This record gives sequence, C-alpha cells and structure tokens, in this order.
Amino acid sequence: MSVAGLRHAVRQSVSGLPREFWWLWTSTLVNRLGAFVATFMALYLTLDRGYSASYAGLVAALHGLGGVVSSLGAGVMTDRLGRRPTLLVAQTSTALSVALLGFVRDPVAIAAVAFLVGMASNASRPAVQAMMADIVRPEDRIRAFSLNYWAINLGFAISSMGAGFVAEVSYLAGFLIEAGMTLVCAVLVFVKLPESRPEKPARGAAAADEPPVSLMTVLRDGRYMSVVGLSFLVALVFQQGYLGLPVAMGEAGFTPADFGAAIAVNGVLIVVLQLPVTRFIEHRDPRRLLVVSSLLAGYGFGLTAFAGSVGVFALTVCVWTLAEIVNAPTQTGLVVRLSPVHGRGRYQGMYTMSWAVASLVAPLMSGFVIDHWGAGWLWGMCAVVGTVAAVGYGALMRRLPAEEPATAEATVAGKPAKPEEITEPAEPEVGAA
Repeated sequence: MSVAGLRHAVRQSVSGLPREFWWLWTSTLVNRLGAFVATFMALYLTLDRGYSASYAGLVAALHGLGGVVSSLGAGVMTDRLGRRPTLLVAQTSTALSVALLGFVRDPVAIAAVAFLVGMASNASRPAVQAMMADIVRPEDRIRAFSLNYWAINLGFAISSMGAGFVAEVSYLAGFLIEAGMTLVCAVLVFVKLPESRPEKPARGAAAADEPPVSLMTVLRDGRYMSVVGLSFLVALVFQQGYLGLPVAMGEAGFTPADFGAAIAVNGVLIVVLQLPVTRFIEHRDPRRLLVVSSLLAGYGFGLTAFAGSVGVFALTVCVWTLAEIVNAPTQTGLVVRLSPVHGRGRYQGMYTMSWAVASLVAPLMSGFVIDHWGAGWLWGMCAVVGTVAAVGYGALMRRLPAEEPATAEATVAGKPAKPEEITEPAEPEVGAA
C-alpha cells in the first residue's frame, strides 16, 4: 500500500467520531500505558518480596475477585450517578490503592489491598463503555469500540516493555508511575469529558411507558443473559493464552523467553491489524462474525495440541488473535444493541462481570485439566467450548433487534443533543428470548 493509500485508510478509520470520544480514547491509552500491577504482580511478590508462587496465585485471585464484586456495583453507579462521576471515583481510587500497594509489606495487607485494586480498576469499565455508546452514533460504534480496544493493546504492549526496565530498578517506582498515570486519566475526565448519560423522559406518558431498569431487570432479560453466558465461554478460551499456554509450554520444555516470543505475536497483530480488519467487518452481519470468531478462538487453541516448536505455537497464536480482533468490538457492539438506553451501566456491568468471572475460573480450569489429564485435553476442551459458543451465537441472534437510528442517541453530529433534537426509540423488549 502506498503512503497516500495508508493515509486514506487511517483517515477513514478515525474520521467522523466526536471530540469527546477521542478524550475518552486518550484516557484509555494513558491508563494502559501505566499498567504495571497486572503485568508484574507475580514477579514482584515472588522475586522482590520473596513469597511463594501459591501466595502470588492467591493474591492474583483476590485481585480478580475484586473485579467481579465491583462490576455490578459500578454498573449501578454508572446509571444512577452518571458516567463521569463513576469514572472519577474509580480512577482516583485506583491511583490511591495502587500507590498503597507499593508500600504495604504484611502479606495479609498486600492481599487486602490487591483486592481493592481489583475492585477500583475494574469499576471504570462499565462507565467507559456506556459513555462511548452515548456519544458515538450507532453506525460508528463498531469502529469506536475497535479503536478503544486498539488503544488498550497498544498501551499494554508499550507498558510491558517499559515496565520491565522500571522493575529492574525499583518495583515501587512502577507502582507510583501507574498511580500517577491513572491520576492523569482522572484529570482528563474531569476537565475534558462532560456527562453523557441520556436524560430520562419527563413525567407523563413517555415515562409511564418506560419501566425502570434494575439489576433484576438485567437478570430477567433472557436473551441478554444468554449473550453474557456466551461471552463467558469465549473469555474462558481467550484466557488460556496467558494461563494454560505458558504452563503447557513450560511442561513441554520451552523457556519463558520462548513463551514471550510466541505471545508477543498477539500484541503485534492486534496493533497492526485491528484497524484494517475493523474497516472490513464494520458493516457486516454480527451473527456471522461472532460465530466465526468463536470457532477461530476454539480451534486456534485446539491446534496448540499439535505444536512442537516456537514457530508453530506462534502460528496458533495468530489464529486465535484474529478471533480476538473480530470478537472484541463486535461483542461490545452487541451488548450496547441489547441494552436499554437508561440501563446501559447495569447491562455493561453484567457484561464486564462475565470476563471477570472467567479470569477467576480459567486458571482453576487450566491447572486442574493439565495436572490430571494433560495439556492436550485442555486444548481439546477449548475447541469444544468455542464450538458451543458458535452454535449459541448462531441460534441466539436469529431474532436480533434492528439497530436503532442515529437520531435515537443523545448526540447530534458528535455533540450532546438538546432534548428537542432527540427522538427516543422504543426500548428493547426486556426478557425477550
């Protein structure tokens, strides 16, 4: 592709999105650039503090449990208090708890603070996704979610390399750097992002026709909870890239450097391919995309059973990374599509919880299967789970509701609309199967 063609492709990928989206995108990128705790927690506890691997695993589990606990609470806060206050509370709390984690020494205190870090860091996700749905037109959402996912992976790739050098000097410095960058995100939100929560209809006929949205509303929404369940299955599969894969490669005699070389393909491909692949899939049938991505994920990991060299492991990573590139923005777009406008926070919180629970279950699953039956069974199970998810998406989405028109959103030409400019659509039927 020529330079002019590349510029045109980039311009098409980023044009037409509101200014508020780019400030939110910048906040996401800055936050991921400082992702030190998630990357080096295990090494910090075992190498720097001298604790056992079992204790490090317990702390990691508590960190994940904190994310599970906060998902639903943050979703409720997002709807009741607003997107902006929830982001401010979550990011400020994350900064303070991460800084504290660098100073505590008692093992019980470390575990307790790690739980708080997990709660605080995960609490911003429902608000970010709900705000993005508020400010971006429906036809641009897949592209917006893809750009946000690209920022997450770009920031994580850069931070992983930089954090390695920081860790050689001082782990405490890494914690403080992450705390400082998270505070920068909070400042960006406070200064640049207005509240985007759609206003509820005034009392009268419109308000009477719109039932209140609670957590029980979400739980009773059979179609949406089916999506959450399928998302959990897909998340279980993707988690094996960072849990089952390193263990299996280690048992097969490969070194940590070999695993690093194989898994690095994941980050590189996402950074390179996320935007052009999104342009290709942006207006395609989400049902087919989710079915294909689930199969690619399951069988991408399934092929790992036949890998005998670093090169072949890297090829399997290419397969399931392509699934990740397609699945992430499509799945997030589907979640928004099935969420009532005034319940987006709660719905996003439930979706976020599916990934948080998967991060707890996946290490237990991979460890048990590898210890009792071997890695080959784990990869076979991944293929089965991916197939089940694909069949589930295919059956579930036959009655997918139509996408709401652009005028339905609380934005007009990228700016918050005045009440008279908004034509609110009928809410999706709650509980439809």
